[in-house]
Amino acid sequence: MRALAFIFWGWLPAMARITALRMGRGRKERVNVYVEGKFAFSLAAQIVADEGLSVDRELSQAKLEALSRKDVRERCLSAAVRFISYRPRSEFEVRERLGRYGFDNKNIEEALARLREQGLVNDLEFARFWINDRQLFSPRSRWLTGLELKRKGVDHSVIERALGEISDEDNAYRAASTRAHRLRGEEYRTFCHRLASYLGQRGFTYQVINNTVERLWQEIKDQLG
Repeated sequence: MRALAFIFWGWLPAMARITALRMGRGRKERVNVYVEGKFAFSLAAQIVADEGLSVDRELSQAKLEALSRKDVRERCLSAAVRFISYRPRSEFEVRERLGRYGFDNKNIEEALARLREQGLVNDLEFARFWINDRQLFSPRSRWLTGLELKRKGVDHSVIERALGEISDEDNAYRAASTRAHRLRGEEYRTFCHRLASYLGQRGFTYQVINNTVERLWQEIKDQLG
């Protein structure tokens, strides 16, 4: 999807007449606007209704250009809303996605401002969502979680605030518990190597890994008697 604004050529008179309004093929929410017998651009059906556009209405070129710009703004906002409808997104993610669609910086920033006003984008809430998701389904270290958020464009101060009092010791234990029980039949060296490797991939430090592995090994020994 490219968001190129309509460019008017010299064939338009000072006041141009709308000669046809036709629904887009397969896209009932879009209306093709014909001016002086030629296709000019398409508009959202809602804009057509809001502006009271109709066949034979005369509009200045400035007005037609304004309508086209308004449509681009609304398409940019709609694209952003669709993107965040699947899950929360950081501002960076929204900005990057809209840029891929071809929207310019002005329209992107206007869309983000409107989303902020409506509480639909908020980097702190996004960071909390991301951290909670990791905590529930794939515990990892504060460092690695912070790195993921940094890659999502979240500011360092926001990341630190969202991480709060999260404990690497607790996360490492929860991350390794299930894996440890799968290894309960292994000898000590194999148990330590595999579990340490597993925790290392999740960004935990040597000290945290060592403490966690020893704790789990002792728990399994106690269970086995």
